[in-house]
Amino acid sequence: MDTKVQSALNEQIRAELHSAYLYLGMSAHFSEQNFDGFAHWMKLQADEEVEHAMKLYAHVLRCGGHVELKAVEAPPKKLGSPLSVFQAALAHEKKITGMIHELFDLAREKDDYATELELQWFVNEQVEEEENAGRAVEQLKMAGESTAALLMLDHRFGERGG
Repeated sequence: MDTKVQSALNEQIRAELHSAYLYLGMSAHFSEQNFDGFAHWMKLQADEEVEHAMKLYAHVLRCGGHVELKAVEAPPKKLGSPLSVFQAALAHEKKITGMIHELFDLAREKDDYATELELQWFVNEQVEEEENAGRAVEQLKMAGESTAALLMLDHRFGERGG
C-alpha cells in the first residue's frame, strides 16, 4: 500500500472515530434534555461511524498496510437547541464528505484500485448521511420553537431503526 494512501486512510479512521465520539456526545446532550428520540438517533449515528472506521481499518490490514491509531479529540462540551445540534451534525457530515472525496482522488492518483473501490461505498454512504442530517435540519426549522412540534419530531426520530 502506498504510504501516502495509508497515511490518509489512517487519518480517515481517526475522523470516523471522532465522528462517533461527536455523535455520542450529542446523544448524551439530548438524553440530558429528555429528548430520548433525538438521543436514540444520534446514538445510532455514533454506532454507524464506528462501523465506518472499522471498515477502513479492515481494508488497510487486508491490503498489507499498517494501521496507526491516532488520538481522537473530545466533542464540544456545550451544545444548544436540537436545531443547532443537527446543523452542527450536517456541517460535520459535509466535512467528512470532503475528506472522502480527497481520499478517493488520492487513491485514483496512486492507481490504488482496491482503495478506490472501497471508497466508492463511502462516497455513496455520504450522500445518505448528508440527506438524513439535512432532512432533520429542515424538519427542525419547520418546528421552530413549538414544544409540541419538537416533541413530535423527537418521537419520530426515536423510531429510527439501526
